[in-house]
Formats: sequence, C-alpha cells, structure tokens
Amino acid sequence: MSGTRLADPHFERESQKYEQPLPSREYVLDILADRGVPMPFPALAEALDIQPHELEHFDRRLRAMERDGQLIRNRRDAYLLPDKADLIKGRVEGHPDGFGFLRRDDGGPDIFIGARDMREVLHGDRAIVRISGVDRRGRPEGRIVEVLERANKRVVGRVLNEHGVMIVVPENRRLAQDILIAPGGKKPQAGQVVTVELVEQPTKYAQPIGRIVEVLGNYADPGMEIEIALRKHDLPFDFSSEAKAETRKLPLKVRKKDWVDREDLTALPLVTIDGETAKDFDDAVYCERQGRGYRLVVAIADVSHYVAAGGALDQDAYDRGNSVYFPRRVIPMLPEKLSNGLCSLNPQVERLAMVADMSISMTGDIKAYRFYPAVIWSHARLTYTKVAAALYQQDAAAREELAALLPHLENLDKLFRVLLKARAKRGAIDFETTETRMIFDDNGKIAQIVPEVRNDAHRLIEECMLAANVCASDFLAKREHPALYRIHDAPSEDKLAKLREFLAEFGLGLGGGDEPRASDYAKLLEKVKDRPDAQLLQTVMLRSLKQAMYSPDNVGHFGLAYEAYTHFTSPIRRYPDLLVHRGIKAALAGEQYRPGNWDDIGLHCSMTERRADDATRDVVAFLKCYFMQDRVGEEFTGSVSAVVPFGLFVALDDIFIEGLLHISDLGSDYFHYDETRHAMLGERTGKQFRLSDRLKVQLVRVDMETNKIDFRLVEGPLPAARPAQPAQIESATPAEPATRASTRGRKKAAAPAPEAAVQPTEKPAPSRRKSAARAEPVESRTSTPAARSAGKKPAKDSRRG
Repeated sequence: MSGTRLADPHFERESQKYEQPLPSREYVLDILADRGVPMPFPALAEALDIQPHELEHFDRRLRAMERDGQLIRNRRDAYLLPDKADLIKGRVEGHPDGFGFLRRDDGGPDIFIGARDMREVLHGDRAIVRISGVDRRGRPEGRIVEVLERANKRVVGRVLNEHGVMIVVPENRRLAQDILIAPGGKKPQAGQVVTVELVEQPTKYAQPIGRIVEVLGNYADPGMEIEIALRKHDLPFDFSSEAKAETRKLPLKVRKKDWVDREDLTALPLVTIDGETAKDFDDAVYCERQGRGYRLVVAIADVSHYVAAGGALDQDAYDRGNSVYFPRRVIPMLPEKLSNGLCSLNPQVERLAMVADMSISMTGDIKAYRFYPAVIWSHARLTYTKVAAALYQQDAAAREELAALLPHLENLDKLFRVLLKARAKRGAIDFETTETRMIFDDNGKIAQIVPEVRNDAHRLIEECMLAANVCASDFLAKREHPALYRIHDAPSEDKLAKLREFLAEFGLGLGGGDEPRASDYAKLLEKVKDRPDAQLLQTVMLRSLKQAMYSPDNVGHFGLAYEAYTHFTSPIRRYPDLLVHRGIKAALAGEQYRPGNWDDIGLHCSMTERRADDATRDVVAFLKCYFMQDRVGEEFTGSVSAVVPFGLFVALDDIFIEGLLHISDLGSDYFHYDETRHAMLGERTGKQFRLSDRLKVQLVRVDMETNKIDFRLVEGPLPAARPAQPAQIESATPAEPATRASTRGRKKAAAPAPEAAVQPTEKPAPSRRKSAARAEPVESRTSTPAARSAGKKPAKDSRRG
C-alpha cells in the first residue's frame, strides 16, 4: 500500500471493515478540500493512488457519497464539495400552495423554494439547493440542484377524473402535485380513496406517475378516516409474519418456570385503576402505612420477559414506537395476545411484573426503593369513577362494594395528598385544561362532544406513576447505565423574552432571571389563576415552553422539576419504557443492555409519538368536520384560541370544535398581526382581537375535502366571562393543524404551525384509554391552536409526551 493510502487517518478502520480497503470518505473529502478545485474522476483516482482493479469499487464509493450529499458533480463531470459551491443539504417541506422550504441539515435558517423548483421534488425528499437570492419577505431563496433521496414511495389519495384523465389527489396537502395514473394496476372509480405506488418521481417537466395498488373504498365509508391516516402518516398497522409466528409460540398464562427468581406478591392486594373503556392494564398499585411514612408498590407489566431484544416482536414494537389511540380504534404496539392478555394486569389471574417498591416519608421524599421481578395477582379492576365515588363522594354503595380494599385505597389517597404537597414544594408546573370525549352514533360518526372531568382518582394514579418513573431514572443513573431519558429543556432565550414582553403589558413578571425554573412558572400561575384573563395568560405561558422528547443525554425535565426522569410505567404501549425495563434488569444482573445507538433510538421514538399525534389529529379533524357539516348557517359563541397572520381560530363553547375566522371577515379595515401581543389590530379603527377574546360567529363553510371549518364574525369581542378553554391533551406537535386555514380553494394555504409547546400534565387525547400520564402528568401538549399558533416557520411533519 502506497504512502498516499497509508496517510488516510481512517486507514485502520477501513482495513478492519474491508479486505482491500479503499480511501475513507473523510480522506476523499480532505483531498478535495486540499486541492481546492473540482476534480474529475481520473484526477481524483490518481490523487488517491487508486489502482486499476479498484476503479470500479472506488466509483461506487463516490456515487454513494454523492447520494448522501457529501459530494456533487458539476456539468463537466467533476466532483466538488457542496460547501465550497455554496450548496446546502436538507429536507424539503412542502406547502399546500405549491411552494416549500428546505429544512437545513446544519440547523441554519430555512430556505424558501418557489413553486417552479418544487415541481421536481415532493414533501419529505432530501435535496441540495443553491441560494439564488431572497424572496419578497427577505428570506433566503434557493434552487434545487440535486435530489438526494426520495421520501415518498406510496401515497394515499382520492381519484379524480379530469376531462378523461385519471389522477390521484394526495390526502397529504403538503404533496401539492397530483399524481397521474399509469396503465395497469387496480381500476378504481372516481371519488374513491386509493393507495398509489409511485413509478416515476416528479421532474422539472413532468408530474409524478403512479400505479394504484390498493382501493380502500369511498371517502364516507365508516372508519375510512382512520385507514387514510394510517397510510398518510406511514403508520405500521399489520404485524410481520415473523412477529405473528413469535406470538403464536407464547403461552396463554404464566407458567411454573416463569416463577424462577421472582418474588411472590400474589397475596398483596394490588389493584388496577383505569378508565371505564380500558382494555390493557399496565400498572397495579398498593399502599400501606410504614412507620411514620408509607410503602408504595407499583407493579408494571413485565413485557420484556416475553418480548426478547432483537426478535421480530421487538423489531415491530420499535418500528411502531408506541400504540396509537384513535377514536374507537387502537393500533397497538404489541399484538393483542400480549397487550390485552399476557402483559395486561387483568384481575384474578397471575401476571409477571417488574415492581418498584418505595418507602416514602410524610414529606413526600422517597427515602428508599428497590426494583425486582415478581408474580402478582390483581385483586380488582377498578375505575377512576368508582374510586372517586368511594373516596371522595362517600357513596355508600361504592364503599360497600370496595369494603375489603377501602383501607388500602384510603392509604393511597393519604399518600397522594403528601405527594401533592411535595409537588408544590418542588415547583412543578400544572396548567389547568379541559379534556373532551367523543360520543359516537351507530354509523361511527360523532353524536356529541362532551368535557371529560378529571377527578382526584386520576391524579392519585399520576403521582404514583411519577414516583416510579423517578426511581427508575435514579436507579439507572446511579449505576451509570445508559438509558432513554424523558427530557424537557428550559425555555429558549427568544421565547422567554417574548413572554416577558407580553406579561409586562399586564404589570406581571416571571421570576428567575435569565434561567427561570418551573417553580417560577408555578408561582405566576398561582398568582393569576383568579383573574378574568387567566386563560389568556396561561396559554401564552404554555406556548413559551419547549417540547419533551427522548434522549440519552439527561438534561432534566423542566416542567416536572426533576433532575432526571424516564418512562417506566407503560411498556405495553411505549417502546422507551420497554428499554428502561431491560436496562433495569441488566443493571440488577450487573450487566449493561446495549440496544444500539441510543441517540438514534431516542430520535426515532420521539418521531413515532409525533407521527401518532399527527395521525390522531387528522382523524379527529375529519370527524369534527363531519359533525359540523349539517350546521352551516348556525351561530355560536366561542373564544379566540389562536391568532395567526391570516386570522383567528375560534374554539366554540360546549361543542369544543375550532374553525378559522379569516382576516378578511374581521371588518372593513386593514388588520395587522401582532405576534408579541397575540392580537390582530385594526389600522384605521384601532379595533383589537386578542387571544382568549369572546366572539359570536356564524358557521359559513365546512370543507370535508380539506377538513377545514370557516366562520364569519357576527359580534365581538364580547364582554362576557370566559369559560374554560377546551384542550385535547397530548397531541401537539409541529404538524399542520387539520382544522386550520382558509378553505378558499382545494389547495389553499394552511396555517404555518409553530414549535409545539410542552404543557405540564401529561394526559392522553380524549380518545385514549388512559386519562393522565400514567407516566407523567406534567408533560402533556395541548392540541388546540392556542398552544401551537406561535412561530413563523412552516409546519413540520413529525407525536406525544
């Protein structure tokens, strides 16, 4: 090997990977950088001393680097570095109006891409662009130089017949190009929903072409909105044949050999407490007095015993990342035999569990804890309603029914009060929100939307789960075992500055200086809770917070005011919890669990929860539009839930549905958007519409094709007191809100969605089986536009916290 080749700084690494190593990618880039000019293939091969028999392999390496955007070739077929040519790599984000943006890999400002250049790419593609100038709003504008990677292989949409030409209009409005149908494939009828496989990607001069591979049915068919959402967001909904085979081999009940090295807790009166419609039970709890404090036992289904790392079931669970809870349908992370059977802590049967056994003082401090595998026997399947009736409403019938368990439930309640005080002392943030629940008719459509009341039984379970999660993170951190932490970083300087500027208008301030803590937020919330504008202030405070995510880098959890926090309590429905279980088991055995690159796994699990949120939001938006389509012309009162550059979003009282009041319908004046004040201001009249203002509106349009609702202003702002704002918890993500944007035309602009806020108090969306964060009550994200309207960037497709 020549001296030139031996000078490769990564020669040893390449030698370990290949019998005849080529120059490393890094070395190729170094040579190009040193020469400082574009180099044709022969010149580059000569510079790197590539031998004749290596030329073909070297050419393949360069083409792979080209595909990954590390190199590009100019018109003279010479290789050059993208950075040297002022070329920028990133992912394309399309807009329904046809233009788009490049979200840069280097984290720089987004680059605007005009409609002409967007014709050769689709939303999600990776591309290289060259800055060509600035657009009319002063943003950098770019031209597509090369498409690196195509993101769309299959697309779901509706078939249209336009003058005899059959096309598919994508359901994802960010895919702004219609798809021509190629000959062959299935033969749908116009108006049907189909899945089309792209056989030709778009170019500068031609539309994408696809072949229909699946006909889903008519748009109004029951459940079609879910079928569309599954395919639109690439949600896995069929288990692989290998995973099904593994599932068939699993037993139907706990076997004698499963008892080995497990503690017997079958005599301990553990109970599950869930919602009325729950079918999978992750956790069981028990509490007793222990000296001057309490012993709290939280038993969590031992999924890791049945789902082996690296197996087919594990791979399917990883791909899904989490269960997805649609209205009236669940896409589980694990097959039903596990999620509703072996791994569900059903009553009166033996179940395997991982147990967090804690000793908690009268001040709410966890003095000691231990983790161990056990066999449990749930003594009862209780509901929040029944527990609340017995403990808080002193219902005689409920107390009689639960007489044998009542002493333990009362201990749980006493401990809950202790933990609440500790929570307040710690300074965790607790925003007040209202959940909703959909009631369906026999045709699967919404008959009614009602507020869901959270009682202290929900909060009791939340605090128990928080304690177990904190112990899990502490256990792994003390043993220096890598883990996926649930992190929630402090607010950014920019968001804090805007929040303080807004609060100053009300004579209020946020403590903590440049680095406020959760307790500073909590103090301010307590201070304003009785004000008539409390909802407005709370919403703006919430919007200043970041979004929670999974990461191996423990930066703490700002909203919960914890230095370390993990998810341990829901391994049936969240993959990170399953990883934490495996980590705890490995640490107990004095080993380390290594599933792969922890950073990549964290990003993937964060993505899957955002993806599930997006899909759930789409389904809910369709159902709400369907519910409202027969009420066009009716008048409603509601509150402004978001102020955006093109108008106001109004959340209606009682029915908890939102729609757009476009800026052109605010009155005969020029209205200007004031981002800092969350207001729309009239230039001539001085009239002001602000977040949380009360309005009377008329429903003028429901567009089922785009799932959007439009209002017309009847009267307002009204002086009436503001009711509690509806909020669908646990589903805000940087995604395009399904009910936002003017419906003027099939492909008009949708609201640019902001960076989603994280809102302390993890709760699932109304359609889900569990009310609160079985794992982290303080970490939900509201899905109302009020929590997502800030920010100027276009929406980002990405789910739950």
